[in-house]
Amino acid sequence: MTRAPDPGNRIQPLADRLLAIAPGAPIAEDLLGWMAGSARFRVFAEAHRDKIWKKLRRATDGEALRDVRAELQAAHLLLADRRIELAFEAYGSGKAGPDFTVTFRSGQRFNLEVTRLRRVPDATGFGRTLLAKLRQLPPSAPNALVVAIDGTTADAVDVAATARSLRSSADANDESFFTDRGFEGRRGFYERYLRLSAVLVWCGGAAGDARAALWTNRSARIPLPERAARACVECLRAD
Repeated sequence: MTRAPDPGNRIQPLADRLLAIAPGAPIAEDLLGWMAGSARFRVFAEAHRDKIWKKLRRATDGEALRDVRAELQAAHLLLADRRIELAFEAYGSGKAGPDFTVTFRSGQRFNLEVTRLRRVPDATGFGRTLLAKLRQLPPSAPNALVVAIDGTTADAVDVAATARSLRSSADANDESFFTDRGFEGRRGFYERYLRLSAVLVWCGGAAGDARAALWTNRSARIPLPERAARACVECLRAD
């Protein structure tokens, strides 16, 4: 394996530890490249090396490793914007909280959860994913969800249609639909839904604007600041 340049021999100890977990996996080369090419991501990886190590250790197959890769690639892309600071698993490692807490321009703070769809689902399939992620959103802060997909356009996932479908079930008083999915009926769903500020669909195989699309929840109790949302979209659209 050809290793990326190591500025100041700073990434080698971390790289050795991570490569021992996933030898030969594409994520190993990616991590080396990201750390070598971005001082900010290297500092992030050093600060959170134990959490990254645990995530890689728990990823027992190729799909799970690609899930971890999506989280770390999102961090790498977001940290290209110097207005953005990231805290990793600020609500506790292994707990049902968002992956990142983002501070934008040293003042605006919001949570960002990253999930990877292993296939592009229909509205019903994406609805299951969205419902599962709603349970991880804490109150009293804006919350955004990044959905990583394969393909050629971020528009492959229709977030607006999925949100309308879920709200229609709630408006129709379909209590069993939500209790079967871990909510305390439709009121429990709405309590969590109103915590969701935005969804960013991110398609790494696309180019330009098609790489990321933003859906804003106009019903959210705490909206995602517009400039922060725009900054995240631009980061995810970068190569």
